[in-house]
Amino acid sequence: MGTAAPHLTGQATPTASGSVFGLFTGIIRTVDWVTVHWWVPMTAAIVVWAVGEMVVRRLARKASAERMALELVPARHFDPGLEEIFRRGVQLARASTSMPWWAPRRTKAVQIRLRADGSRALRYRIEGPAGGERLLSITPFGPAVTVTRARPLADKAREHVVRAEFILRGKPTAPLREVPLDPDPLQPLVDAVCDLRAELGDLAEIRLDIQRAPKWVLRARRVQLMAAARRRERREAQSAARWMRQDATGIEDSLAWHVQQLVSAKQGGGGGGRRLVMPPVPRRVDPVEALGKLADDDHLVRVQLLVMCASNIEGRAEARLAQLQAAFDVFGGGSRWAMRGWRVGPWRLGADRWPSRRGFERRWALGHCQPPRPNWVRLEELTGLLKPPTVHCRLPLLAGDLPSFEWGNPELLLQGIYRAPDGRRRLVASYATETLFEVGVGKAGGGKTERALAQAIGWAHAGGGLMFVDPHRDSWPRALPFLAHDALMQRIALIDLNAGGPAPQVSSWNPLGMHQGQVAHEVVEATADAFASALSWDDAAAPRALTILTAALAVLVAVNDSACRAGRPEDQATIFHVRALLTDPVFRAAALAGTQGRLDEESRSWWQTVFPALPVDSFAVVLNPIARLASHPVTRAFLGQSAGVYNIRAAMDSKMIVWVCPGGNGPTDKLVTALLARDLLRAVRSRRDTPEHQRMLFRAYFDELITLTGAAPETIASMFEDFRKYKVHVHGMTQLLARLPTPVRLSLVQNASTLASTAGSQSAIAPITAEWGKHPGPDIVAALDRYDHYLSLTVHGRRVGPFPITGPHLDEVFAAYARPRQAAALERSAQATAGAAPLDQLTAGATGQLGRVSDFLAQHPRATTAAVHLEKGRYQ
Repeated sequence: MGTAAPHLTGQATPTASGSVFGLFTGIIRTVDWVTVHWWVPMTAAIVVWAVGEMVVRRLARKASAERMALELVPARHFDPGLEEIFRRGVQLARASTSMPWWAPRRTKAVQIRLRADGSRALRYRIEGPAGGERLLSITPFGPAVTVTRARPLADKAREHVVRAEFILRGKPTAPLREVPLDPDPLQPLVDAVCDLRAELGDLAEIRLDIQRAPKWVLRARRVQLMAAARRRERREAQSAARWMRQDATGIEDSLAWHVQQLVSAKQGGGGGGRRLVMPPVPRRVDPVEALGKLADDDHLVRVQLLVMCASNIEGRAEARLAQLQAAFDVFGGGSRWAMRGWRVGPWRLGADRWPSRRGFERRWALGHCQPPRPNWVRLEELTGLLKPPTVHCRLPLLAGDLPSFEWGNPELLLQGIYRAPDGRRRLVASYATETLFEVGVGKAGGGKTERALAQAIGWAHAGGGLMFVDPHRDSWPRALPFLAHDALMQRIALIDLNAGGPAPQVSSWNPLGMHQGQVAHEVVEATADAFASALSWDDAAAPRALTILTAALAVLVAVNDSACRAGRPEDQATIFHVRALLTDPVFRAAALAGTQGRLDEESRSWWQTVFPALPVDSFAVVLNPIARLASHPVTRAFLGQSAGVYNIRAAMDSKMIVWVCPGGNGPTDKLVTALLARDLLRAVRSRRDTPEHQRMLFRAYFDELITLTGAAPETIASMFEDFRKYKVHVHGMTQLLARLPTPVRLSLVQNASTLASTAGSQSAIAPITAEWGKHPGPDIVAALDRYDHYLSLTVHGRRVGPFPITGPHLDEVFAAYARPRQAAALERSAQATAGAAPLDQLTAGATGQLGRVSDFLAQHPRATTAAVHLEKGRYQ
């Protein structure tokens, strides 16, 4: 054993040294081989990378095919808080990981798409993994945002397309600027696309991808930032030391220093040496200060921001991209969004150039997220982009939001002139079927009537029927030149009770007439209700007057029914025969005898038992208003004819244009207005006998609602409640909502599909702006110029506006339709269509009507054997 040990020891040393030497020589040979054959490992690395990238792309394409899309539509009152938006951001970040385990990192992202293509001001979509649909469908915004499954979007090819990718510039750890929610942070982006024109192929889209990065990527980024911070501190310390040495050297070389050294030597100071310079020590780097927003792991994401603009017109896409770039500057703070690439003279080397363009298009088409290294943000920095536009965002009106007016199109109703943000002006309209009730408010001369006239004239030229009621008659001469067309003359009728001039012409109407096929009890009810409305009668205030008038009207209507069936409509009684029926025993007896078999037994019993017991003075409350009607020559002529021509039901069914000017606002005028309004309500309700699809759409315009509702408040209120069912749409104009009776005001505001206001006092406008949520406020509307309006409409069942428009001025909008030379001919034709006759002639006919009715009643037993064919009739 003793001789073996040295032998073993001696053999071990050469073996170990030989192994080390062999390893060293092997490394040398390998390095030499790699130096000579460097292309072999490089080729192998490229092949491995290419194969790996191909596999990753194939898997990524497969994962992208399983993505889903949601579209978010905010309500008008959408006004989220910061906490709601933050919770939405947490949802998006969590949903970005809802992918299969094999999906590549680039597919694990959620994409926010802000798109403007002309169909809407700004569409807000969320696209992401199909596994995150349930998580993203229920938002913290609640019912204020509607979430629906969206279909893929297919774009047509545009001739000019520009692309851009945005990267965070500035201090990499600094946050973006904290943008307040009011005004909406999306407002700059909306303003950048507000002048987009779909007919030119304009398109703008912003895509923001949110991705949760792996922990190791964040740690590597932090290491890089800390190393950079330490290097920066060392450089600063070295720079400070260098300057200190230079300062010390400069002092030692100065004359003052040398003098000081000589003085010190003479005084025995032993001479001075060189100054001792202590270099500054680099200070300790604070991780929180160095890492900034990357210091904490919570709610930290990577983002990719891509933008694409397109157009069929050269230059528009580039200009749009510049506008969006300026819009993103609003978010700039310690860091800012900047376009990725370099500018070389007039060219930009970026997403639009090789080699970046191909990667951009792949990410754009497949939704892959490969953000640049600096694009780290916290969810709080993305507050403005994590939600749809709110109530604080001012959205432009595009052609898809509000249609443009087309001449002669019966489906559109003119509303006014809208000025787009780019200065273009266009005539806008609402859909006729959706404009059910319209309310216009504003001071006198502000343009309410002018706008209503333009709307009515446009509707008339499109073939629609209408009724324009104007107590002051100012609207008729204003509209006359624009309606004086041969195609319209046969459809226009003028009912004018102002009767001015040396030879006044007046039309005629018998509210009790039965020659137009009316239902007897409806005629009685309409006339009695008109008196009750105008005179404020009800069962508590004037029960006896209502009963007496209703009983008298029932007898007279029965007499008229008998006359029509006997073929003698010219012998019908009128409203003025109520006095003879109540005060003349002979006429009363003849009337009751002539209605034998037509008057129900209960009514006949009332005349036989109750009427004789009534005192004579009980008739005065009924006879006094009728006497006032009879004392006025115009109303006596208008209401005193046996078979008047006025027939509003026939006008509706034949699409006529009826202009009614009832006169002033005195007691007598109010009674006539009440009779006309109640007859209109009866005629509209009588359309129930026609199938809905056969009812012709008819529009009723009421100017000066204060005057009209003073005569028939309940009737006007019923119109705004019931007419929609019978395809009659009402437009009302007034200076003050507060002066309208409460039932009318409530019905107006509740059912209005269109609200419009011109300038006026703030107190008068406040009820309208309150319906708009005080956006705009009364102070803004009160400062409008003449003919300017704020307007809200209903389009496709959704309220649009309020937004400012300029009311259409007839001399501008309808200048090509003006026919002033034919105005006189139109007025004569309109009076002839309405059956107008000289006032003296009609007055004489009304005076002799009592005798004709008495003669008919005397001959009634022989006259009832004849029959007559009744038809609803038209204006003759």
